[in-house]
This record gives sequence, structure tokens and C-alpha cells, in this order.
Amino acid sequence: MTQMPAADVPGMGRRQFMNLLTFGTVTGVALGALYPVVNYFIPPRAAGSGGGTSAKDELGNAVTLSGWLSNHPTGDRSLVQGLKGDPTYLIVEGEDAIGSYGINAICTHLGCVVPWNSGANKFMCPCHGSQYDATGKVVRGPAPLSLALANVSVEDDNVFVSQWTETDFRTGEKPWWG
Repeated sequence: MTQMPAADVPGMGRRQFMNLLTFGTVTGVALGALYPVVNYFIPPRAAGSGGGTSAKDELGNAVTLSGWLSNHPTGDRSLVQGLKGDPTYLIVEGEDAIGSYGINAICTHLGCVVPWNSGANKFMCPCHGSQYDATGKVVRGPAPLSLALANVSVEDDNVFVSQWTETDFRTGEKPWWG
């Protein structure tokens, strides 16, 4: 049995370098593949300092205060895409202002989208007859709870919707949806 000459055996420094290079390559590839998967589960954040989500119209375009007010009269309640993509009503309070809160349009009974009935001045669910007043408070069942609220803010003419964490002004209780 012949032994290899010592010069042909790689030194420990070279072996450590190759192990480090292999480990670094495998780690880089794994992190590169994992990044889009992790990023998929993190909800998008708008550039607003309040941490809200930019309200979007029916075409997916960002809603601006000036554009919204030019197309919606005082007292109008129209839908935008709000938090988590849920339909949310923006309320026009005047010629130059929208409400500081939005109303989530998902019925608390079985999840139907609740339309605004301007003639009756309330939200009326077409599925099972639940009714909500102008602020989204339930006034007739079978819905067990009022419609969820969302904060609405305007920054540089852009409209943002964010999570409502304050006391529900309609009931004086903590929000059930928070």
C-alpha cells in the first residue's frame, strides 16, 4: 500500500475555505428562494406615515381627495378598496372634505356586500334583510354586529385607510373587528 505524498493532500486552510464557500453559496441560494415566499405573506404598506393602505377605486387606481370630491357630491357613500381589499365606503362630508372614518361593506351576518340605499338613508343587505344606519350601526337583524370601521386620512391629496383601534363611537365599546 502506497501513501500519497504530503504535497497532494489539501491543507486545512484550503479545506476550510472550500467548506465556507460551499456553505455561503447554499445559504445565498436558499435565502434568495425564501425571500419571495416570506414577502408574499407580509401585507403591503403604503408610503403614508400612518401605516395605512392606499384606498383604490374600482379600477385599482389610488384614490386622491381632489379626484374623489370632484366626482362625488356631499353625503355620497361610495365604495373603495380598503384594508385587506375589503370594500369600504368613503363618506363625503362637504365640498372639500371626506369623513375621518370609512365603513366596511361586509355584512356581519353572512358576509354579503351591503349596498347604501340613499332613499332610505341606510345600508340594507339584500341577502337576509339586515339593516344598518348611516354610520354602519346595526338597526335590524339578523346581523349580530355593526359594520366594521376604518380610519381614513389624507396625506398630500392621497387617501389612506388604516385599522380602527379606538373605541367604537356608535356603541362606546372596543371594536369587535380589531
